[in-house]
Amino acid sequence: MNKPTDQTDLSLMKFGIGQPVSRNEDPILVRGEGRYTDDVNFDGQLYAVFVRSPYAHGVINGVDVAPALEMPGVVAAYTGADLVAAGYDTLKCVMPQKQRDGSAMIMPARPALAVDKVRFVGDPVAFVVAETAAQARDAAEAVALDIDPLPAVTTPEEADQPGAAAVYDEAPDNCALDYHFGETEKVDAAFAAAAHVTRLEIANNRVVVNPLEPRSAVARFEGGRYVLNVPTQGVFGFRNSLAGVLKADTKQVHVITGNVGGSFGMKASVFPEYIGLLHAAKALGKPVKWTDQRSESFVSDHHGRDQNVTAELALDAKGKFLAVRISGHSNMGAYLSPVAPLMSTLNIHKNGIGTYTTPLIQVDTRCMFTNTVPISAYRGAGRPEGNYFMERLIDEAAREMGIDPVSLRKRNQIKPSQMPYKTPTDTVYDSGDFTALLERAVEAADWKGFAQRKRESRKKGLLRGRGIGCYLEVTAPPMNEMGGIRFDADGGVTIITGTLDYGQGHWTPFAQVLTTKLGVPFDKIRLIQGDSDKLIAGGGTGGSKSIMASGAAISEAAEKVIEKGKVIASYALEAGVEDIEFAAGRFIIAGTDRGIGVMELAAKLREGGLRLPEDAPKSLDVDHVHRLSPSAYPNGCHIAEVEIDPDTGVTKVVSYVMVNDFGTVVNPLLVEGQLHGGVMQGIGQALMEFTEYDSDGQLVTGSFMDYAMPRADDTPAFSFESRPTPAKTNPLGAKGCGEAGCAGALPSVMNAINDALAEVGVKHMNMPATPRRVWEAIQAAKASAAA
Repeated sequence: MNKPTDQTDLSLMKFGIGQPVSRNEDPILVRGEGRYTDDVNFDGQLYAVFVRSPYAHGVINGVDVAPALEMPGVVAAYTGADLVAAGYDTLKCVMPQKQRDGSAMIMPARPALAVDKVRFVGDPVAFVVAETAAQARDAAEAVALDIDPLPAVTTPEEADQPGAAAVYDEAPDNCALDYHFGETEKVDAAFAAAAHVTRLEIANNRVVVNPLEPRSAVARFEGGRYVLNVPTQGVFGFRNSLAGVLKADTKQVHVITGNVGGSFGMKASVFPEYIGLLHAAKALGKPVKWTDQRSESFVSDHHGRDQNVTAELALDAKGKFLAVRISGHSNMGAYLSPVAPLMSTLNIHKNGIGTYTTPLIQVDTRCMFTNTVPISAYRGAGRPEGNYFMERLIDEAAREMGIDPVSLRKRNQIKPSQMPYKTPTDTVYDSGDFTALLERAVEAADWKGFAQRKRESRKKGLLRGRGIGCYLEVTAPPMNEMGGIRFDADGGVTIITGTLDYGQGHWTPFAQVLTTKLGVPFDKIRLIQGDSDKLIAGGGTGGSKSIMASGAAISEAAEKVIEKGKVIASYALEAGVEDIEFAAGRFIIAGTDRGIGVMELAAKLREGGLRLPEDAPKSLDVDHVHRLSPSAYPNGCHIAEVEIDPDTGVTKVVSYVMVNDFGTVVNPLLVEGQLHGGVMQGIGQALMEFTEYDSDGQLVTGSFMDYAMPRADDTPAFSFESRPTPAKTNPLGAKGCGEAGCAGALPSVMNAINDALAEVGVKHMNMPATPRRVWEAIQAAKASAAA
């Protein structure tokens, strides 16, 4: 038997947990060899185009598809009545919250195609299927809609006014949920006893998700089964949701996902289009394909954020936090997405405490229906918002009370000696040194040198500000997750898991976990993640939980491989199973140098080179399901500096420092990349992204001509540091990182902008700090000072 090889040791050193390994996907994607949904084609496939409402609100009197059916190449056309007749279920919210009085929230049904009313511009009412996409587009324009327009409401505050147009009869006041969390009497008493109260009106502006890859799908009906190629965030859960709407057994539904060009939460949902496509594929007996156009995406994908609150912080005379209170409105849009109320209710109160010992929190949110695109999860899904509200309050309180913002944070932060720390929201922080991260970020940002930099900016006629964004987020609790390991016929090893990367790059870190735990060569490892037929469980990707869920599943599966391998190796080595040990990819007889590598053992099994008794395992393959790890608590401190040109309102982020605790970091290179992307999404929302509707409910910012996105020249030079404290809530000690960039960027950038603008008398600037809005705020402050 072979001794440990240099190659085995090299693989562990170069490709184990903690190493900055480049993504396995990158060469494939750079060569243009990725396989996205729009790349999928089948012989004889047809093409669908959807007909969408041009009105934000209206009664449907009729949908006439006859003119479309006469167009060249048209095979079929369908309306809402057709899908109702087919007996499909409606799309539903799966995370409802209780009303203030304990009753159920109002959850109107959403059919796949509108039947009685249209409720937003872009609401699908019909679709056409033709031999080519161009023919389908032409025919869709021929569909005649008879719709009586109704008054529309576009903001939650407007929807909450007496006499506002009702989006649903069952919600005459447009309120889907009147949510309350907290002990009101205690919170009121804390505010009454406070030496100082800071109060801010904070806008959390609506954003369009805009992933690089628009949504697309190819539907088939084969062998009595629905088959859908579609970009998702996890095929197993998606299959279950899709089967529910189709009223089919899950075994009758097969979901396949290839490469995904971004999602940020949006592609996790079953959308109406997919039901129509599968209906047509079954009815016509041919594959049916649909790919969104970008202008269509603006009005058909879910949007993110959109919440306006009054945020209040009560402090005693020494600056100790007594209570925080957040109340306001949240926009649900025209229909409830699957997770619609989550972001502005549960995730706000869980993440609003942050890293601080604040003993009380109260959250009151009125979740309102409006005639706008539905709102759903967007990178962080309420976690960045909770941190943003708290951090803005802290900076403003420091300014009002004349306390250094670093000092104010430090005197209120939870200490390591207080861990585990139970918050007033019933979360329990297991680990972290929040003040150490703050102090390191302050040092890395050259806090003491800021005054000189500010003087240099002033010489150039620019305003300079700095802002802190301490954050802590509660990750989504991992659901049951599969960790399958297969030793393949060609000598490779395949991991099978139910999380799914949509740009993050799971293949590499998952392979690093397996290399570390099992010692298999890194370059022999493959990953299967996008085929529901090959999974027995899968919670999907979201809430920064993938490395915790899949990492734990892979680690536990590796232990099962070792258990089986010891039994098999005992026969290969002619020793008692109790004498077999495992280390660095090898099964060894204890106290000797005799052993066999796991890969060699797998090869012998494939080749039939071992004679095993009936009760011995016949392969090293494992199907394992990891059961429900608790949430983890990634945290950190980001510090941004900005320069503002007061003559134009143009704002530039000129310095950005981040110090983060993500627990065990499997791949620091990928983690830093995740932070860069998340920070830029935060900067985009803070400085430029703004979704605007007119009074009729028409989306004014419906294309990239009107909706600004951050570009390369908006990107600052990043300083990134990792200061991990391993989590105690999962086997790897990981905490998750995917949403942390947004969580740190929103408060640090907006606190920096408000710090700069305070010099010219601007009291409070909301997102987005566009040049026009900044310039107008400066002019208003000047006029007020002159008066």
